[in-house]
Amino acid sequence: MASVLVVEDDQFVRSALIRHLTEASHTVRSVGTALEALREVAQVGFDVVILDLGLPDLDGSEALKMLRGLSDVPVIIATARDDEAEVVRLLNAGADDYLIKPFSVEHLSARLSAVLRRARSRSAAPTADALIHVGGLHIDVRRRQAVLDGAVLDLTRREFDLLAFLAARPGVVVARRELLAEVWQQSYGDDQTIDVHLSWLRRKLGETAASPRYLHTLRGVGVKLEPPATLPPTAIPPAPAVPPS
Repeated sequence: MASVLVVEDDQFVRSALIRHLTEASHTVRSVGTALEALREVAQVGFDVVILDLGLPDLDGSEALKMLRGLSDVPVIIATARDDEAEVVRLLNAGADDYLIKPFSVEHLSARLSAVLRRARSRSAAPTADALIHVGGLHIDVRRRQAVLDGAVLDLTRREFDLLAFLAARPGVVVARRELLAEVWQQSYGDDQTIDVHLSWLRRKLGETAASPRYLHTLRGVGVKLEPPATLPPTAIPPAPAVPPS
């Protein structure tokens, strides 16, 4: 079972969530504002956070960004906003999953179990390849640090996961569906999510889609990461023949 933080200002919804989660043997704490949620996450360890977007003191999307600055705790967004662009934006901002209100307790249980399985799978993953080197790119998986040509890269959690996944398979073309399943741990989604993160990664790697160095997109196939190609040495023309004297 898991420790869950419910961030919800509607007392009726909040009570229903607490009751259901407690009946499912989870340990539950609840707050009604974003600032209280940040304080709880900073002081108490949770397995997952269920975050409402319509909070009285701070929009939940802003709270999500601040949560990501504090912790990698999985976050399930609970929202009445069913706009696809909004959902994509939240996933890109670091949400692990989302639920559109109103939702059933069965739906919540299924999503919660899936998020917890993914989180536990990541934490139990083998670390034999904890150090990855591709060209001038050096990745320390345990410390979650990436260095390019001696400079530490400032990466979000998802950017690091994407970079490390591709770097562990240098030269291998990875399909977008595989990236979505392995990096985002989702069996469905929009290619825009991957495109946005690839764009951000390219910027931080000092390259563009038009002039790639490490990240190469094969249209309709997938993405690969490989060391920059070295230019062949300039050919030196043979010395002119010396005429016989």
